[in-house]
Amino acid sequence: MCIMAENISTRVAYGRALAEFGDDQNIVVIDADLATSTMSYMFRDKYPERFFNAGVAEANMVCMGAGFATTGKTVFVNSFAVFSTGRAFDQIRTSVVYPHLNVKVVGTHAGVSVGEDGPTHQCLEDIGTMRTLPGMVVVCPCDGTETREAVRAIIDYNGPVYLRLGRAAVEDLTSTLPGYKFTLGKGTLLKNGSDVTIIATGLMVQEAMKAADKLSGKVNVRVIDMHTIKPIDKEMIISAAKETGAIITAEEHNIIGGLGSAVAEVLVENCPVPMMRVGMNDEFGKSGKAAALMVKYGFTADNLCEKVEEILKRK
Repeated sequence: MCIMAENISTRVAYGRALAEFGDDQNIVVIDADLATSTMSYMFRDKYPERFFNAGVAEANMVCMGAGFATTGKTVFVNSFAVFSTGRAFDQIRTSVVYPHLNVKVVGTHAGVSVGEDGPTHQCLEDIGTMRTLPGMVVVCPCDGTETREAVRAIIDYNGPVYLRLGRAAVEDLTSTLPGYKFTLGKGTLLKNGSDVTIIATGLMVQEAMKAADKLSGKVNVRVIDMHTIKPIDKEMIISAAKETGAIITAEEHNIIGGLGSAVAEVLVENCPVPMMRVGMNDEFGKSGKAAALMVKYGFTADNLCEKVEEILKRK
């Protein structure tokens, strides 16, 4: 595996990976006039003959992608998450997922870490809407290295995928893990523990690891990177519940419909244990500096530490 030990945003890592793997002549990339933001311009500059700008017409972009996919192409359609999953939901559902076409829907600038762009652009519903679609794979990588591996994996996977990416630069984590391997549908155990498990996705994975370090010597925290939210790794969740007896989920997304909901569904049917969901509490964000918003809405290691203390009292 090529190591990308660099603190970059997942959208930048995506652009680089798309250009790196773009020599596959089957790959077609379409953007909704945001190539310099989604980073698909890196593919465009290298393979202009297989790049198309659909303009500010996300629904049409998805239908174009579906058309290319019917000819055997692997298609990436790109926009901000709020547009690629919101404006084009009907087209994703009916033209891509229903016929199970090989289209990868990419949503960048997800979550409150978009910052000053404000609540209209801070997509907090996309994981929920995408995972309700039958047969749709949902992936949310935590750093640059994981994003690269995710792009490679979804190119190899034949079917619809939603890839969720962020705007802010994040700490590289997975490149430092001995034997790290990305597998669709399988969570990654980052740290073993026996007292409580934090299951995180996206940039909250780094916060979960920081929380586990802060609590070291006091609480033995297990940390799982759940990069694939659908299909979710039921076996790993059930094992964590049985072995630690308490679960906390952490995501930069509404607690309704996202990772927390997916984990709760597994637990309630297989191994009910005390559980808490850390995420956006059924509200819209506000415009502001990304770092300030992360603190305001509890997307921090300190907040996770507090939740760990709370849930231990319920065991």
